[in-house]
Amino acid sequence: MKPLEDVRIIAVEQYGAGPFGSVHLADLGAEVIKIEEPRSGGDVGRYVPPYGEGEDSLFFETFNRNKRSLSLDLSTDAGRRVFEDLVKVSDVVYSNLRGDVPKKIRITYDDLKHLNPAIVCCSLTGFGMTGPRSKEPGYDYVLQGLAGWMDLTGEPDGPPTKSGLSLVDYSGGFVAAISLLAGLHAARRDGVGMDCDVSLYDTAIGLLTYPATWHLNAGFEPVRTSHSAHPSLVPFQAFEASDGWFIVGCAKEKFWTRLASVVGHPEWAEPGSGYGSFADRARNKDTLIPLLEDVFRQRTVDAWLGELYAASIPCGPINDVEQAMREEHTKARGLRVTTEHPRFGTVEQLASPVRVGARPAEYRRAPFRNEDFDLVVREIAGYDDATVERLRAGGAFGDAAVPPVPPVPPVPPGSAEPAESARAEAGEAEAASR
Repeated sequence: MKPLEDVRIIAVEQYGAGPFGSVHLADLGAEVIKIEEPRSGGDVGRYVPPYGEGEDSLFFETFNRNKRSLSLDLSTDAGRRVFEDLVKVSDVVYSNLRGDVPKKIRITYDDLKHLNPAIVCCSLTGFGMTGPRSKEPGYDYVLQGLAGWMDLTGEPDGPPTKSGLSLVDYSGGFVAAISLLAGLHAARRDGVGMDCDVSLYDTAIGLLTYPATWHLNAGFEPVRTSHSAHPSLVPFQAFEASDGWFIVGCAKEKFWTRLASVVGHPEWAEPGSGYGSFADRARNKDTLIPLLEDVFRQRTVDAWLGELYAASIPCGPINDVEQAMREEHTKARGLRVTTEHPRFGTVEQLASPVRVGARPAEYRRAPFRNEDFDLVVREIAGYDDATVERLRAGGAFGDAAVPPVPPVPPVPPGSAEPAESARAEAGEAEAASR
């Protein structure tokens, strides 16, 4: 069996952070049943441009492979009945909504424990379910600013800078997955479930790590460093060669001794040189770094990396995305995987970095909206035809109760159609509820 093949998760999720956390669990074999609100067209991620057509987008494919989809309107009594019946036969209710929403729509442990005492309710919200900001929507960009990340990032004389990736969202997804698994372990051991109150804000603050510890205990005031230099280890930063940029870092004294030799100045590593120790180099970095910069500009990136690799000095090129995808190590680690999609044809994307055991992960395309209707309502919930019709008449499934849409011929990914672009913009407002 796959590591999580005996786990069933009801995922009331949308967009990025929540689906990113659960996709790794799905890759590990968990049955993730994605609940999609039918009135708004389901997960807003389905409509994110520029690479999308209709209800399919490469953005959605990235975060939702290996999952199941059910259109379900939780605001109706009939939809609520279906949800509660699924809770009875599931292990986890996982959501990423605004902090006050889980209680409003009754998906916390106190709301569900009478149905399943061992249910784990993991809520990944913007700011948590308590505190003065709990009712605010949380977005990665806002949180990178609020938690101090942008103040730490960029050149000293430049503006505050966001990370090129949505790292608060993605880190929050990982934190939620860890919390969920810990809660599940405890519930199976003790027979009692719980709430897991996880937030993007907590994640972002927690990732300040040692600079925050330094500040709280020694009054450290972080400052931005030129060329992404490490705040205390010198040299450890980006350097410009004659044809591009690369990273070199001396995290141990032995690396500095080797680097001094490689750049033709072994005397720089000697005691008394002013650069012979961590403390010396930190104190005299304003004179040392310009000297190194002058040396590194004299040769190409490949020439320097060849010597640095040979000397076992930590280093590497500064790749663009294309170069990172072409790296030999990317291929060797099996990080590029494919799925087949009726609209996009063969879709290539990235494997989960979560590795458990020797069995390779298997990848299935993301589901069409409501594709798994029969599997979920008939096999898992156990409804007969008459019950399904009564629930449908009660509005449980909205207008999307017929599974699945017929496959369409493959077409090249393109910009979203104008109507879909407008729908995506409307979806942004819906996504603000998380």
